[in-house]
Amino acid sequence: DFTKEEQDEMYVFSTSQKRVSVELVGTNKVRDKLKNFDELSCASVSFMGVSSAGSPEELQGLVPNLRQLDLTGNLISQWQDIFSLCQALPSLEVLDLTNNTMENDFVESPLLKNIRVLVLNNCGVTWELIEKLKVPFACLTDLHLIWNKLNIITTPAGNFVQGFDTLRLLNLEDNHIVSWDEMVKLSYLRSLEQLHLNKNKIKHVRYPSNLPSSGSLGDVAVPAFEKLQVLLLGSNEIEDFPSVDSLNLFPSLMDVRISDNPIADPAKGGAPRFVLVARLGNVKILNGSEVSARERREAEIRYIRLVMGKAESSDPELLKQLHPRFAELKAFHGIEDEKPTSRMSGPQKMASGLISITLKCVGPSMGEKQPLTKKLPPATTVGKLKSLCESFFKLKDIKLRLFLEEEGCPLPQLLEEETASLVELGIGTGATIIVDEES
Repeated sequence: DFTKEEQDEMYVFSTSQKRVSVELVGTNKVRDKLKNFDELSCASVSFMGVSSAGSPEELQGLVPNLRQLDLTGNLISQWQDIFSLCQALPSLEVLDLTNNTMENDFVESPLLKNIRVLVLNNCGVTWELIEKLKVPFACLTDLHLIWNKLNIITTPAGNFVQGFDTLRLLNLEDNHIVSWDEMVKLSYLRSLEQLHLNKNKIKHVRYPSNLPSSGSLGDVAVPAFEKLQVLLLGSNEIEDFPSVDSLNLFPSLMDVRISDNPIADPAKGGAPRFVLVARLGNVKILNGSEVSARERREAEIRYIRLVMGKAESSDPELLKQLHPRFAELKAFHGIEDEKPTSRMSGPQKMASGLISITLKCVGPSMGEKQPLTKKLPPATTVGKLKSLCESFFKLKDIKLRLFLEEEGCPLPQLLEEETASLVELGIGTGATIIVDEES
């Protein structure tokens, strides 16, 4: 309940700096809901100085239907307190212990089948502790371990993590993981669908094809990472195409993030989005954006042109090594090598090889200009195209920048390399290029 004085103090300033009164709507509904603790399903007591769970009987009587509990930033350290809390709340499914410095050992533990999601971000836990926690928390579906400085997966027996039979999501973002070999130890988590590894220091990724086919599942032959659908590798240090190509070998992988890696940053010599889409044949979501059927088709055709334009080698084996999907894509899209013909010569031959692109002029000081569609030789370089744009749009004393519009990319791709030709950049008929001025 608010006094009149308190109500008078509830206001915000408008854009014209006038006071606008604020009315709290639904106070009775909120008050009634908070009175009935026995109906409460979600609660947060983050940063409240909580150091223990208190009486289990009192807790069970107070919030018997609690399903989600956030204990972020408190003073809890004993696992026995957590076990008692979970036993006292049989409906509890989600427990967040972020920013509690937990002990890395415990003596006895009950089986806590009710807990499905456990968040241990920045709790100072080691993988040795995680191996022990899989006994009481045997029914986990989601396990979050962000900011724990983890770099080694230590297994008590064998080379692979065992148990966690129901675990679908494992979040290891923002740790100190350097070697992909540590992730290979997770190959036979039988239910694992999502592996989050953003903001680590991984440099290479390889599909573990040389592992024993039975893995940890006894005599049943299963592939490594059999059910993994989502692999997030953003903000690592991946810089080689074999790491990208190896993602095709994961049997169920559909959602990949490799943004903020050197290999995916054109400004650092990495590949633009269309190359990644073409090289990743099974991916339906790349860097958070859906890969539509149209984008895939255009990316693959453009990639074929790129490889054919560069002509790195005529050796089929070397070409397959450098571009594993090239022959497959070329056959799928029915693209043949260009053959010289004696029937066409001079202007006819030149016209048949031109590509049609749309130029859009958007610079603020360039004035309003209609888009132009021009046919250009594939060998036209970025520098030459800039000169042509000055002529097409009658621009003087303006330094230009060219951007390529790509489906699936929120921002157009800057064409930086002046000597790169359209064909080398994989730009073909139907492409749209934005003409802007340097800021």
